[in-house]
Amino acid sequence: MIGFEIGARDGLARSGVLRTPHGSVRTPALMPVGTQGTVKGILPSTIRDLGYEMVLANTYHLHLRPGEATVASLGGLRAFMGWEGPILTDSGGYQIFSLAPTRRLDEEGVEFRSHVDGAVVRLTPEKALEIQRALGSDIAMALDECPPDPTDRPSVAAAVERTLRWAERTARARGNGEGPAVFGIVQGGVHEDLRRSCAEALAGIGFDGYAIGGVSVGESKETLRAGIEASARHLPEDKPRYLMGVGLPEDLALAVARGIDLFDCVAPTRNGRNGLAYTFGGTVRLRNATNSRDPRPIEEGCDCPACARFSRAYVRHLFRCNEMLGPILATLHNLRFFARFMEAARLAIAEGRFAAFAAGIPDRWGAVEPEDPGDPAPD
Repeated sequence: MIGFEIGARDGLARSGVLRTPHGSVRTPALMPVGTQGTVKGILPSTIRDLGYEMVLANTYHLHLRPGEATVASLGGLRAFMGWEGPILTDSGGYQIFSLAPTRRLDEEGVEFRSHVDGAVVRLTPEKALEIQRALGSDIAMALDECPPDPTDRPSVAAAVERTLRWAERTARARGNGEGPAVFGIVQGGVHEDLRRSCAEALAGIGFDGYAIGGVSVGESKETLRAGIEASARHLPEDKPRYLMGVGLPEDLALAVARGIDLFDCVAPTRNGRNGLAYTFGGTVRLRNATNSRDPRPIEEGCDCPACARFSRAYVRHLFRCNEMLGPILATLHNLRFFARFMEAARLAIAEGRFAAFAAGIPDRWGAVEPEDPGDPAPD
């Protein structure tokens, strides 16, 4: 279903190519999040122009609206959303964590109470794969149980065991027929031995690639680092590795240095819509009054559509007037920044200088520029 070739290494960091039926992806790569079949406010052709080769969509939300049968009848998710490249779909496992108050978990699967109309929605490992197959995914994720942090060890161990049982059911449901490539997901919380045993067991089942889950659920940076290390070192070397839900610059650098190939994160789009821009010099609060007469682009030297034509002063004006172009321009810039960041990471790996590339990142992006308390409310 997919192929993966490593072209260069620098320590544990590696760059390569992930080949899918609908195109190749240069790795390490970040996937923009298109939860409802759209990266909010941005045309699919523009996503490609900004430097992205694969996007992520959400199985649970697309199952609710418009439903996988509707998507399939209209030619699959690529035709439905107008995106020509590869698509990875999650399984609904993250919603087991994020929608905990409205779901019920048992050995067979998970039952949600729909936030749309209150209807009962049932997901099992087999059903999650069936939905992703109907959507036309290139890469499908096995349904897993994602516990929050902190969670007591016995509960995390139980989640790991259930995740492995569900992974075995996913592998059986996949069989040898046509369909998407399937990734298994490592769980284990903050416990190195649980992550190791989960990774080794998943490798024994055999998947097309492997994801590290159970991160971005409230843990510290130290815990994130330990979780990545405890998982990645026990995964097959020749398969792609995907760190789920992580995408801030310092976290990307940390994970790439430990051999991770794929990422997804809402930070570029969500923060862009809220006026926070990323640059290679740090973050910029576009709403702040310091930008009110600033003729500079969001970032000097950036080739995104926002920086090519518009000033910080103008973008700030749009935000203060609640004009929709403001969030669109900030999102365009952020998406292009993260694409440039990953391009730079790949080049640094190829040239054997990734450690130097990553050295200043924690200090540069670790502290977000504060909001201006003196900035008046929007006009």
